[in-house]
Parts: sequence; structure tokens; C-alpha cells
Amino acid sequence: MSKYVSYEQSGVSIDANDEMVEKIWSSVAGTYSPRVIDLKGGFAGMFRLDYDEKLFKKNYKSPVLVACTDGVGSKVQLAAAIKKYDTVGIDLVAMSVNDMLVQGAEPLFFLDYLGVNKLEPTVIADMVKGVAAGCHLADCSLIGGETAEMPDTYKKDDFDMAGFAVGVVEREKIITGKNVTPGDVILGLASSGLHSNGYSLVRNICFKKAGLKMTDRIDEFGGDMLGTVLLEPTRIYVRPIVKLLSQYKVKQVVHGMAHITGSGLIGNVPRALPKDCDALIKKSSWPKPKIFDFLQKTGPVEEDEMYNVFNMGIGFVLIAAEDFADSIAKKLKQFGEKVYRIGTVTSGTNKVVLK
Repeated sequence: MSKYVSYEQSGVSIDANDEMVEKIWSSVAGTYSPRVIDLKGGFAGMFRLDYDEKLFKKNYKSPVLVACTDGVGSKVQLAAAIKKYDTVGIDLVAMSVNDMLVQGAEPLFFLDYLGVNKLEPTVIADMVKGVAAGCHLADCSLIGGETAEMPDTYKKDDFDMAGFAVGVVEREKIITGKNVTPGDVILGLASSGLHSNGYSLVRNICFKKAGLKMTDRIDEFGGDMLGTVLLEPTRIYVRPIVKLLSQYKVKQVVHGMAHITGSGLIGNVPRALPKDCDALIKKSSWPKPKIFDFLQKTGPVEEDEMYNVFNMGIGFVLIAAEDFADSIAKKLKQFGEKVYRIGTVTSGTNKVVLK
């Protein structure tokens, strides 16, 4: 045996990295728009913002770049538990692009970071396939990323993900919530389930307290596996919202928006309100996905805690002028969203009042 120590003996494989790059290339390149400058093997991604009427469908007069970063949280542990890696990438993209959407921005490009115990090219390819799928849904390009093999940091089969998105909005079209006034209507867009928040509580309820397994079939879910329901990807709202905003070229009829993530409606809607306004939200105004009733009952969890932690079936909120609320809801339904009139804005002190 050689007396020399190698990188491979230390737990990191350069050959596996090269194989992984080849496996993910088609997924990555498939997200490119005409603005991407393709440099396979480059050290950084490049994206054009110049004015070229012939090449680009849309150009920007006074562009403001908008940037977001986020992760998937402990949802990755559930993916690892049943070795299903092709959906959490969608969650990763969703968490950033839905955030920038709140300011009226449309995503331009995305980068990912994957930290793993051991670089297995096929597994990484599945992860990146999910990221690419999320980018397709968000109409943005996956122009770069990093995969770090760290056997001393992550346990066997453990991994983590982080994402970084950059978008753009015309300066005069930025949505800040400053135009929100009492009498405005609050519209809620349906979530696809848990999205990517509250999974520490979910794992505590399902696995520690109830002793369930990801492969258990649950009657409340029509016999679907628990893992299938828990890994349902976060809904990406980019296409319908960008399309909606583009149809109001003069008036800013959408006064505020909120992405309903950690801390639920109670913690996120006030971020779209002026300090002197409240959001009065009626809990019975939309149907709750079965997963929330299941968690509340199985815990058991107090209802206030449920609304403090989970989205409870509303993944994105728009605050609109009363005169335009019905037409906005109609358009969003035509774009494929489930839309509910869930409340109104009142005078107050920057809080959500649930009734």
C-alpha cells in the first residue's frame, strides 16, 4: 500500500465530481434563456441585461435588481429518509423566487449550493433535476452552482441545499405595501400543502410522538404514503403573478403581497401592511388541505400554534384595491390558481386579526 495520502482516501472523489458535472449538464442547459452567455466549464455564470430589440422580448428602462437566498430546511431530511431527491429542488427555487415576487420582481437566474457526505453523481443529478424543474416553473435560468463533498461535516446520506436568485423589477413598478389602505381586499392563493416551513414540528409530531414512518399509508390522505404528502413541492407563483402585473401597465392595483412562509399568515401579512393598518382574515374563507387537520389532531397542536407555524392552505397573498379585486381574482383563476377572498384591511397597528 502506498505511503502517500490522497484526496480520495480522505473521502472526496474528483472523478465523481467530473461525472456529476456531465450528468447535470443537460438539466442546467435546458433552463437557459437567450440572455444567458453559455460558458460550459466557466468559473461564473453570465447573464445579459443589455437592450437588443431583436433578441429579447422584454427590456428594462429603469431596472432594479432584486436578490434572495434561502434553503429548504429540515424537509431535506425527509427526502433523504426515503431517498427521493427530485422534488426538494423545486422547493429550493420556490422559496427564493416567491419571495422576490412580493416586490413585483420577475426572476432572471438562479444558483444552487449542495452540501453532501458523499458525492454520488446519480443522486446529485436527481437533486439538480428538481432545481431545473423549479427554474422552468419560475421562468428563470440555472446558471451555476456548487456541490461540496464534506464527509467530516455531513453524516452518511445527509445533505443540505441553499439557493440564490436574482430578479428584476422596473423601479416605478416596485410593490412595497405603502399604497395599502383600509378597505383593500385580501386575496389568498392556495398552497400545495406544507411547502417548506414547520418541518421540525412536523417531524416531532409524525415520527417522535406518533411513531409513524414515511412509507406508512394514511387513511386521511386517501391511502397515500405519508412521505408523498410531506414531500409535496412548494407551489411556485411566478407565472400567474408576473402575467397579472403585466396587464396593469398604468395603475398599480395590487398594493401589497406576501409569501406565506415560516410564521404563517400571522407573521408574514403584516410585512405587506403600513404601520397603521391591520389585516382582518376569516379562517373559514378557504378550504384547509387535509395535512393540517391531520397534524393538529395527531399532535395535538393548539389552533393558534398551527396558524403561527404553517401556511394553513394559503401560500401567497395579494392586497388589492376593492374596485379591482374581483377582476384580479378572475384573472388568477384563468391562470390556473385557486383564489379566495380571505379578508380585508382595516385601521389598526400592523397585525393580523383572525376570526
